[in-house]
Amino acid sequence: MMTDLKMGEVLLDPANRVVICTGSGGVGKTTTAAAMALYAAEHGRTVAVLTIDPARRLAQSLGMSELTNEPQPVPIEGSGEGTLDAMMLDMRRTFDDMVIEHSTPERAEAILNNAFYQTVASSFSGTQEYMAMEKLGRLLEENRWDLIVVDTPPSRNALDFLDAPQRLGSFLSGRLMKMLIGGGRGVGRVVTGAMSLAMRGIATIIGADILRDVAVFVQSLDSMFGGFQERADRTYALLKRPGTNFVVVAAPEADALREASFFVNRLAQDSMPLSGLIVNRTHPNLTSISTPVAQAAAEQADDELTRGVLALHVDRAIKSQREQHMLQRFTSANPSVPLVNVQALPFEVSDAQALRAVAEQIVTPD
Repeated sequence: MMTDLKMGEVLLDPANRVVICTGSGGVGKTTTAAAMALYAAEHGRTVAVLTIDPARRLAQSLGMSELTNEPQPVPIEGSGEGTLDAMMLDMRRTFDDMVIEHSTPERAEAILNNAFYQTVASSFSGTQEYMAMEKLGRLLEENRWDLIVVDTPPSRNALDFLDAPQRLGSFLSGRLMKMLIGGGRGVGRVVTGAMSLAMRGIATIIGADILRDVAVFVQSLDSMFGGFQERADRTYALLKRPGTNFVVVAAPEADALREASFFVNRLAQDSMPLSGLIVNRTHPNLTSISTPVAQAAAEQADDELTRGVLALHVDRAIKSQREQHMLQRFTSANPSVPLVNVQALPFEVSDAQALRAVAEQIVTPD
């Protein structure tokens, strides 16, 4: 039996400090995060919302021209003491800040000017997820907000956000990285050409200059790795503490619900606190007229308008039945996961009023 997700209680409970929206891409995580943050702020909480969505829809829906890597105040309604700050992750800026924090000024300058570092900081697989984790840790350390809502990266792999610290460790401890570091001799061996046959082969493929940049970067990063890993591990531990809540967001579609099941299982495997599932853009059946009756009536109708309305009803009913079937499959496989449906709206979610309409559905179970 389906259990209603009481998201309003989660958002307004002072004991809850972090809400993390996770799910596959294109299911409305950004809108969900913004709607929940706005609701909590307008009900008296001091809230920060962090988005990683490159489409910048969050800024538009909050009535702002753009968001940056630093918190910016958002005007809200309500007579309470609530406030809302919003930001969008700039992973290059966040990575630069980490390098500066964990290096001497001279070493930091060398790293920031390194061509390979500039590639890694901008587009290396897993960097965005790691920096999202890093940014969340920094926001928690500031202790300025009593609730932080996070819109996680639109990753193909379900929980790269959680895997980021381990992936960075694997990257630095890999065989190629050890060859480049070379016990402190990697750069010299690359520069002088006195390298192993394997390294000469790599240099032939990717170019000696690129390999030199990689070696310099890896040796520099290796000296800072302890600080990086320590911060990431500390943030990862914070995600398991009381007051953190994961919310899986999905659409009523087979692929999205399969991903949602994967998310739910992975969160349970990692002992992460799951609040429940938010199913966006659902289409409930609005009348009691059965599909066969509506189809028969459409065939017998004399005027075009009546036939069109009945055809629309049939299409809506079929879609609703299909969605209910898929949701039942999810609840059968995950009977203990509370969920709430958010109906598809007849307008674009592009301003605060639309966000409030979404929030009202999130916090008010059917």
